Amino acid sequence: MADRGLVDLIIGRIPRLSPSSRVRLCIRCTQEADLAGLSKSDWEAVVGHAWDQRLDLDALRSQAEQDAAVARMRGIRYVSYVSSQYPPLLREIYDPPAILFYHGALPNPELPIVGIVGTRHPTAPALTQAYDMAKTLAQAGIPVIAGLALGIDAMAHRGNRDGGAPTIAVLGSGLDEVYPAGNRSLARGIIEQGGVLLSEYPPGTAPRKWHFPARNRIISALARGTVIVEAPESSGALITARFALEQGRDLWVGSAGIASPRGAGTRRLAAEGAAVISTAAEILQEWGITPQKTTEAAPLEGEFSVSAWAASLAHTLHIEYEDR
Repeated sequence: MADRGLVDLIIGRIPRLSPSSRVRLCIRCTQEADLAGLSKSDWEAVVGHAWDQRLDLDALRSQAEQDAAVARMRGIRYVSYVSSQYPPLLREIYDPPAILFYHGALPNPELPIVGIVGTRHPTAPALTQAYDMAKTLAQAGIPVIAGLALGIDAMAHRGNRDGGAPTIAVLGSGLDEVYPAGNRSLARGIIEQGGVLLSEYPPGTAPRKWHFPARNRIISALARGTVIVEAPESSGALITARFALEQGRDLWVGSAGIASPRGAGTRRLAAEGAAVISTAAEILQEWGITPQKTTEAAPLEGEFSVSAWAASLAHTLHIEYEDR
């Protein structure tokens, strides 16, 4: 990306643009001079509507330079839509992120990925099911992708990591603003295990409530199939399910969510046709994959009992934002 200079970071900082508009700008502009040369009609062709915004390119360049400096300091890299390294599955959706920031190793495009998501206020059986599914998938060499949220997401990352797979976390903030703070050690473990943190938001971007539904389209897009382990009727995990169906991905729901008092959304998905599964072996069988991997990583910190941790978390969990 060095040959493009700062143009991608500048595009990432232009306000009031949709992801698809940023993609069109990345395709159209190979250097800063191309941005400066866009006419009003050019802008309207890019954004698809009337455009009267005047850009301060000097200020945007200054912000892009700061983003580049912070990224270097924090070990964060980025890939543009026009790069050959851009994840190919993201190109298939109608609103891919124009710029993807990452810390760690980008997912291997040759490996199938499974999304495992659900409520931030889970029951103990659902937490245990998320962990067991993710660990079984790891033993078959399959990474799990989730949103690093408390609850189901965190347990899925833990299981996949403990099984030795390079798990993938998509954040609703800049990669230097890991949220929630309680999962920062988990985020470090993901990178140390060879996994990756991903975000479409530049360094320094704080978590915002509307970022989380938006990041769900990235989770579902990078996954060949997604499991909604447990979701109440208002859960944002149902947004991930909708994205998965729109993107032509497989969709399953966890049996723990079907039986759960917090599983109204899970039961609705099943009633609408989503297959109910109890173990990751059912995914592997459907995909024709035989588990081969047997090495496991050490737990993230000290001795880790999934059942005890799940039971404790199910009773004490509290977060700032609404469910997912």
